[in-house]
Amino acid sequence: AVKRTLCFQVSAALREGQITPTELCQRCLSLIKSTKFLNAYITVTEETALKQAEESEERLRRGQPLGVLDGIPVAVKDNFNTAGIETTCASNMLRGYISPYNATVVQKLLDQGAVLVGKTNLDEFAMGSGSTDGVFGPVRNPWSYSRQYKEKSAPKSHPEDKESKWVITGGSSGGSAAAVSSFTCFAALGSDTGGSTRNPAAHCGVVGLKPTYGLISRHGLIPLVNSMDVPGILTRCVDDAAVVLGLLAGHDPKDSTTIQDEFKPFELPNLPDVSKLSIGIPKEYHAPGLSSEILALWSKAADLFKKAGAKVIEVSLPHTRYSIVCYHVLCTAEVASNMARFDGLEYGHRSDTDKSTESMYAATRREGFNAVVRGRILSGNYFLLKQNYERYFVKAQQVRRLIAHDFSKVFGSGVDVLLTPTTLTDAAPYTEFIKEDNRTRSAQGDILTQAANMAGLPAINVPAALSERGLPVGLQFIGPSFQEKQLLTVAKWFEKQVEFPRIQLEEVKRHDHGVLQHQKSASFS
Repeated sequence: AVKRTLCFQVSAALREGQITPTELCQRCLSLIKSTKFLNAYITVTEETALKQAEESEERLRRGQPLGVLDGIPVAVKDNFNTAGIETTCASNMLRGYISPYNATVVQKLLDQGAVLVGKTNLDEFAMGSGSTDGVFGPVRNPWSYSRQYKEKSAPKSHPEDKESKWVITGGSSGGSAAAVSSFTCFAALGSDTGGSTRNPAAHCGVVGLKPTYGLISRHGLIPLVNSMDVPGILTRCVDDAAVVLGLLAGHDPKDSTTIQDEFKPFELPNLPDVSKLSIGIPKEYHAPGLSSEILALWSKAADLFKKAGAKVIEVSLPHTRYSIVCYHVLCTAEVASNMARFDGLEYGHRSDTDKSTESMYAATRREGFNAVVRGRILSGNYFLLKQNYERYFVKAQQVRRLIAHDFSKVFGSGVDVLLTPTTLTDAAPYTEFIKEDNRTRSAQGDILTQAANMAGLPAINVPAALSERGLPVGLQFIGPSFQEKQLLTVAKWFEKQVEFPRIQLEEVKRHDHGVLQHQKSASFS
């Protein structure tokens, strides 16, 4: 049972004195510096992290650790409030903003003794699926610099093309996914509104969990879409995700949407059994644009379950085809409402324009928001106009209920877990990705993930294989509400079957061999 706890090898090394929290923190900070070219972090909290590590060291010396995370380096997406540390949402609107309080999930990590090494990069206000549209620049996928990708892509490219061949992380939690993938931290928080944790997890070869809506507090997460936002968890194995979930889940009096019942953390079985389960394959997820190799991988995964004795059946979610359009209406409508608070008066950027209050509002928002955010505000306000409200917003809410009903009907018929692709393709080269506008890219990136947010269901990406280009490809499991234990058990079984290869980052190996000795497997549990 002990071996199934988070970061067992590292936790054991810390408690046995093989390495101190300060040494481990210093090595992770060193890795952050050596992988700065990835642009995964907006803020590196070196001074704070070293102080937290020293405090952890003293607790461990006394034999009084705060919890399983004591001394373990973690990272947090830069749309979670952190007391005394800048929170920017990768936007000029909040550049320089320092929150007076911690988000609930951040506080829970710190209460366990976790060491916060930094705030990670994202699309501005989490609006995007590539982590390319933030004011601090795009995040680079660590797999762009892996031996696996280089061996596959090098023969087809000229030396001068290498710089343009790097691929995106996905988004909007691309910084967190890249941070975990590149060994600079052991777990990271993301946010998931339409797939923003699972999408980058698939592209970066890590586990990305979106819990049931209401299971984890949103207090202190700067909102995008209140009715769909969920804090997400990124780790390098399913067991680690389960442990972090156990630490973060539960009622929060500061968030009225969280569950009232007490949440009991669980351990996943060491030898999961899926023989008595029914796995659903939704036919609507065979979407236009789905690559042939992901389709083949999806089919192969279904065969693995069949061979293990599970019942694999095709199911239908008929309203899924309307989901992405419905999501666009609801998303932009809530964005328009949430972004109204950024007016230059209370906090954040304020324009120097002083002709009138109205002109100051307009100039502040024009200077503070990028074109993507302004575009979504414009769309959302259009849908919320009195003459459009019934036709668009109310209609989208009705369709959303039908989408949720489809899932309920399938799970009510005896299906335990749904198996789907996470993304249509592997990660695109940055130069190709930016040829299309943000709205088109987001629709393509979210098409297989956002329905779970619409229905409030738990879903997880599990790395499944490398593509023909040597890049990660993931598959998604979706479960009934609050059935995380069953969902994660199935995910763990699949993880064991596929044995996803560890990223081979030559630059990181050369720079700091010591860290990798304590992170030598794809997981740390």
